Amino acid sequence: MSTLTTERLELTPVSLPLLEAVIRGDRREAEALSGARFPEAWPGRALVERAFSSPLDRLREDPDAFLWGTRLMVTREQEERVVVGSVVLNGRPDGTGTVEIGYGVEGKSQGLGYATEGSRAVLHWTLQQAGVTRVIATTPSWHRASLRVIEKLGMRPAGTLEHDLLGELLVFERFREVRA
Repeated sequence: MSTLTTERLELTPVSLPLLEAVIRGDRREAEALSGARFPEAWPGRALVERAFSSPLDRLREDPDAFLWGTRLMVTREQEERVVVGSVVLNGRPDGTGTVEIGYGVEGKSQGLGYATEGSRAVLHWTLQQAGVTRVIATTPSWHRASLRVIEKLGMRPAGTLEHDLLGELLVFERFREVRA
């Protein structure tokens, strides 16, 4: 999987060794593997477990499937490369060609447009991949920042679903453009 580049970001693939280093809290190894400095308060095991919808042992059994498309957002415009967030896909497309996208930006870097910039690049990449027909995103109705990102990505409302912890989530979708 290749690195994607935007105006301000490099979106570098997440590997299983990198994910394992983050889970263990081994900052030195995570930074060496990513080639970038991680923020002090981000990430951690709780974030990893929340970001991936599958249990960690299933992820370890087939990392290529579960880490498919997942990338770190690393700054390009600063002297030092810094991880400011990630864009996570829920793995390869399912039987209907659907992939779910999610994103997170560390606290000090929020509100600077990184979520939109990084997610837009990964969304574009995802919709060009074989077997993908639709990308969805879910968010609680109260999460205004996430709703703004979803809107800027050109995603449209597609319904709701119930989440065990978060309650009702709004579902948005974007389809692959069919060219005649």
